[in-house]
Parts: sequence; C-alpha cells; structure tokens
Amino acid sequence: MAVEQSTRYIFLVDDEPIQNEMLKDYISDRFKYQIKTYESGDTAIADLHLNPEIMVLDYHLNAHLPDAQNGVDVLKRVKEMHPTVQVIMLSGQDKLEVAVDSMKYGAYDYVIKGETAFSRMGNILNNINELNGLKHANTSYKKINLVLWIIMLGIIGLSIYLVKYPPAFAK
Repeated sequence: MAVEQSTRYIFLVDDEPIQNEMLKDYISDRFKYQIKTYESGDTAIADLHLNPEIMVLDYHLNAHLPDAQNGVDVLKRVKEMHPTVQVIMLSGQDKLEVAVDSMKYGAYDYVIKGETAFSRMGNILNNINELNGLKHANTSYKKINLVLWIIMLGIIGLSIYLVKYPPAFAK
C-alpha cells in the first residue's frame, strides 16, 4: 500500500501509554499531522517507510520491556536510516550528559518532562514547521532559478545562431 506524499506524520515513542496519549491529544489539537504512537523504538523504526517528519522520542524505553534500547540508541539508528527526520528527545532525565549525547547524535532538541514540556514542544514543532517551509521555499527557488538560467542560455544560443546564420528574410 503506497503512502500519500501529502500525509505528514509525527511518531511518538514512549513506553508510557498515558504520556503518549496526552502528547497526541495536545499535538492533534494544534497541528495537522497524522500521529502514530509506539511503545518501543523498534516498532517505530519498522514504520520509518512512512517518512515521518518528526519523531518525539523518550530516553527510557524499558519500563515494560527491560531489554529495550534507550532513546539515544534509537536516535542513532533513526538518523542512520532516515537522516531527515527531526527527532525531539522528551525525557524525565535532567542530566546534561543525556541532553548532550542526544544533540551529538542528531536530535533537533531536548525537552525535560514537566509542567512546561508540552508548551515547549508546541514551540519546537512551530520552529520545525517554519524550518520545513523555508527548506521547501529554497528548493522551489532553486528550481525556478535553474529554469530561468536554461531559458536565458537558450536565448543567448539562439541569438548567436541568428547572428551567424541570419534568416533569408533578414538579408
């Protein structure tokens, strides 16, 4: 089954279903994304073929699956397989080392769970949307610029040809 190009996904990966549902409700009220929730990084990685724009990833993913990878390990795999996904780490870990590791391996941002986490998440999602809009505009600009250069070179080539080989009616 093919996925529509216009479908925009956010993956929420947290082993606490209540956390996933609360964040899903918050995001779906404010943004136009299809939101998929996962309790492990492996199940989210299995769905990367859906080309999510954003993944919100918890650091500790072993509350129910003791041998589950932590969020940084999942982040590394996601970035290897699909480097354009913007990964936001959302964690109860208030440790600088975890935040630094997350950013080192390609996380867009690091949010500590707490009373301001959802509003901060909203701001980050706005920033990502703005960044994606700028990337799209830049790509469009480059395409238009290339077409204009091709047209200009065609006109120059035609002008040179007409100077060298003037049409019979111009003689």
